[in-house]
Amino acid sequence: MSRPADGDKRTRTIRVDALSRVEGEGSLFVRVRRGVVEELNFRIFEPPRYFEALLRGRPYTAVPDLVSRICGICPFAYIFGASAALEAAFGAAPDEGIDRLRRLAYCGEWVQSHALHTHLLHAPDYLGSSDALGLEAPNHNLLDRAIMLKRAGNAIVETVGGRAVHPVNTRVGGFYRAPDRVAMDSLAATLEPALAEAIESVRFFAKLPHPDFEDDYVFVALHQPGEYPMQRGRVVSSLGLDIPVERYEEFFAETQVPHSTALQGVMRGLDRPYILGPLARYALNAAQLSPLVRELAAEAGLGPVVRNPHRSIVIRSLETVYALEEALRLARAYEPLERASVALTPRAGRGCAATEAPRGLCFHRYETDDQGRIAGANIMPPTSQNQPQIERDLRRTVEAGLALDDDALRESCERAIRNYDPCISCATHFLRLEIVRD
Repeated sequence: MSRPADGDKRTRTIRVDALSRVEGEGSLFVRVRRGVVEELNFRIFEPPRYFEALLRGRPYTAVPDLVSRICGICPFAYIFGASAALEAAFGAAPDEGIDRLRRLAYCGEWVQSHALHTHLLHAPDYLGSSDALGLEAPNHNLLDRAIMLKRAGNAIVETVGGRAVHPVNTRVGGFYRAPDRVAMDSLAATLEPALAEAIESVRFFAKLPHPDFEDDYVFVALHQPGEYPMQRGRVVSSLGLDIPVERYEEFFAETQVPHSTALQGVMRGLDRPYILGPLARYALNAAQLSPLVRELAAEAGLGPVVRNPHRSIVIRSLETVYALEEALRLARAYEPLERASVALTPRAGRGCAATEAPRGLCFHRYETDDQGRIAGANIMPPTSQNQPQIERDLRRTVEAGLALDDDALRESCERAIRNYDPCISCATHFLRLEIVRD
């Protein structure tokens, strides 16, 4: 960290070389002139990955495994999104048993991701610790609870997907092998105590001192009557948008900005950002949650819409309860599948699909030739779409905190970013914060 020389009182520059407890690589530049935030850029140093280009010319069978490498935390968001889009391109529709098994797997992914973020990455912001390992008593049980919940999520993913990281049992059309009844009984026994711990997590996170911060967010999420959205649904927004996934690119796009190598999502015709993820899902689908989760939400003091991003930790914990409850229901009702996948006839076509990754809506579109090879692709992950809203939150955070010293302002900015659990890349963890005060 550098401070101005004694003779120069106009400019202050702060560099923070490591933003911990997020997934990715980025920096924040802020210029303040005469007490006004003149420039603010949330810069992402995401190296070019070229996934859409890498897919061209490859057989459709290779797509799920390749795109799952986009994110090691949320592989099913890419596996199932790609599979559903390619199935649509080929005019195929997996049966109800396969659909339920996919939903079960998705529950595991939500539990894995939410437990990691809420307990290990986000909670230290509220508890005065630089990391989860440094938590003091009586918060040590957070680590035990996080491990139990992570193991429960891993058990779901491993039972359905074959292994806990980068599953190997999925294919376009379904799965290579369906679990047997014994595996599901064993899974249910693992999930029951985890559900009880998840309920206690909601109560714990609801009591934390959440900063007073709200915005008039534009929420965007999937919506599916009769169920909380995970692997399918129509695209809806708080502004009244209600479209099939096939029309997504008519209303949403990604743009390049000079200060970041990552694309940023925009809603066509809208002069402000939109937000994906837990706040949006809850605002647009709260009525789809189970009675237990709705009761816990009321107990936590949440209304039908939450506009404070710092309370996203509570909504993530509610979604963890829902995912475990749903997984238990699906595991107990499971009947071994007669066939683990449907037959496919490759053809030239175009297919779109969207799923709800833990961080928000993830869109896929593929074109295929008459041999089923990939002719074109577009994948819009949630973090790129959330980046403009992150910048908006950061601007408001800096404006409200100009009287703070450098360290306190940096911490406020880091908290604002961690509200979104951004998945920028899976390799490094880096933020450089530079503030120039004139």
